[in-house]
Amino acid sequence: MQFLVKWIGMALTVTTKDTTALSDAELEEMANLCVDREPNFDIGFLSKQREEWVLVTQAREGERLRGYSFETLERIGGTPSLLIGLMLVERNAKSDATLRAILHDQFRRALLAFPDEDVLMGTRLSSPDGLRAFTGLQDVVPRTGYRPTGEDRAWARRLAKRFGAEKWVDDHRFVLSPPITPVGCLDYANAKGALPDDAVALFDGLRPEEGERLVVFGWAMAEALASGKLPRSS
Repeated sequence: MQFLVKWIGMALTVTTKDTTALSDAELEEMANLCVDREPNFDIGFLSKQREEWVLVTQAREGERLRGYSFETLERIGGTPSLLIGLMLVERNAKSDATLRAILHDQFRRALLAFPDEDVLMGTRLSSPDGLRAFTGLQDVVPRTGYRPTGEDRAWARRLAKRFGAEKWVDDHRFVLSPPITPVGCLDYANAKGALPDDAVALFDGLRPEEGERLVVFGWAMAEALASGKLPRSS
């Protein structure tokens, strides 16, 4: 199934399907979006993601691929969850529109899968820019000025396990340090100017080039999902 979404004069066609339907040609096209830069998601790595995740979302402007995501909708310990294994958005002046279009489809599907329920969204970030994906979500963890609870740290461990990195998570810093690369993440470079200093501070000391990632999660509330207004502009 596909739908057309328009952001600021930019028409994007967003398509989501089972990862099993993803062709090798599509994988090559996806790999070409970061062939010459970090995070270096090559075709071999993306082939493994095809096996590890349930859904793949692609955003196109005409025939041109502008971004994609591997995700799943599942319950973790009974909690409705949208887990983004990785997302990559082409780095250009329209990157924010592409990010929002992909997220819009994911939240729409979360509403269909879990009607009238709050949904936890979790992913791994390599830079502060990725925090824009959480705009409009509630109780985002980690965040500056907030001391995580034991339950928050438990969620860091649960998500690390789902990401296949339970042995390499620091549940006090919310940092994953797996020994191999590449490592999945939400890769997005914002085109809207500088982020607040407190957002940048969360990533102090993080070594993304070595595969370190910040585990981040937040709550898409049932009423916000039902309104169709997620994601919100930052």
